[in-house]
Amino acid sequence: MSPDGLNKATEPIDNKMTPEEIQKHTNIINKMSRLDMARMWRHTPVGHIYFDTTLPFYEIFKIRFNELGGFSPEISKEIGW
Repeated sequence: MSPDGLNKATEPIDNKMTPEEIQKHTNIINKMSRLDMARMWRHTPVGHIYFDTTLPFYEIFKIRFNELGGFSPEISKEIGW
């Protein structure tokens, strides 16, 4: 569905990531489509690192998703609940 199977729950982390790990995940987010991001936003289990506000990914994800247009009625219908 999305790059690297990121719709599944993540392994526990200690919130200490190397700059290389942060860049890797930032690159993944920047390559995601609007539809992939909408699916992830709606269906990813609680605790995924992209939605952990103690890590930089939440803001990166949110900004990119909004730049792509965020949710629309059409996307919402396509991905369902």
